[in-house]
Amino acid sequence: MKNEEKCPCNSGKAYGECCGPILDGAVKAETAEALMRARYCAYVTEHIAFLKTSATKAVQDEFDEQASTAWSRAASWHSLEIIRTEKGGKDDTTGVVEFRATYTANGEFCNHHEVSTFVKEADGWKFEDGELVGEKPTTREEPKIGRNDPCPCGSGKKYKKCCGK
Repeated sequence: MKNEEKCPCNSGKAYGECCGPILDGAVKAETAEALMRARYCAYVTEHIAFLKTSATKAVQDEFDEQASTAWSRAASWHSLEIIRTEKGGKDDTTGVVEFRATYTANGEFCNHHEVSTFVKEADGWKFEDGELVGEKPTTREEPKIGRNDPCPCGSGKKYKKCCGK
């Protein structure tokens, strides 16, 4: 990726002023959010080694480089949206970043919604863990009307013979 191109993390900055220097090791991510953005860009630009080195030791021990490379290559990455952050600033030691990454894989549009935790170690911010956020089930605000219940319009007919047709 060229330094003057827009950064894939949707920060609005050029890649060379945003995630590029972090991925290349020229600078450290100053915040948990900056590391999250760089990790997303690592998938987009296939900087898979960065994904391992930017994680805690426990995550590194379980890191599957082949699977991460395959996922990175198989996906067509669309966007990153930072939904919220908690702590994770320059003076913090922990941080939380909730994000949504969208991509297409195997012809299917995917919406990866996750809450990630980060810790600041001696050598900088590290990814600690992530929890997927599932879609919330739809709930009714009014009670369910049965087919044989009286129609709520007040006609006196059964719902199935009136507004439920």
